[in-house]
Amino acid sequence: MHLEIEKLIDLALADGQITEKERNVILKKAAEFGVNADEVEMTLDGKLHQLEASKPKQKEKVGNIKTCPACGVSVKSMEALCSDCGHEFTNVNTENNINGLMLSLKNINIDDYPNEDDYYKKIASVIKNSMVPGAANDLYEFGTKAVAEINSELSHWREDSIAWKNKVEDCIMKLKLVELQNTKYYALRLELEKSLERKVKQIKKNEKKLWLVIILGFV
Repeated sequence: MHLEIEKLIDLALADGQITEKERNVILKKAAEFGVNADEVEMTLDGKLHQLEASKPKQKEKVGNIKTCPACGVSVKSMEALCSDCGHEFTNVNTENNINGLMLSLKNINIDDYPNEDDYYKKIASVIKNSMVPGAANDLYEFGTKAVAEINSELSHWREDSIAWKNKVEDCIMKLKLVELQNTKYYALRLELEKSLERKVKQIKKNEKKLWLVIILGFV
């Protein structure tokens, strides 16, 4: 399997599911690299099966159903796409993905960690294990929040900032997948890339200033 195809599959499954659009994009890319479509399908099905098997079993709660505004079919409230017509729901899992993550981070008390580095490693671990949303607008919202959390006042990449940066990059990659099917998301992806680029440049700038101070201190 081509490494880029494997990476696309992993990114597409980052939210625990794969849409038909994402599947088509992966198959299209696979064809460009000469990768057998059946091999890609088997890999996708295998990874999906692993994800399903790892999920805790729980009963469907009464009322955990919504109606698709496009075709009227009843779907699970947490679904990102209507299984009948393919309509994309916005703001699905947004609160869970963003506010839920921030609440989890807020509950991590720095006083419980004598070593400050261990505290930021814990923060980074929670961020790393969080899932990005599936819908394009939610990806942009999550990515924007993640960019804002990167501490650009420092002269180095702290553990938590690295984790946030990686999440932004995940959002950008997933937006690229969506963008191949709908070019209207190009502007969102580009804006997110520029926001991240500004943070990266600021940290590099701070690093240069620090080295200048150190060098001048020895002169």
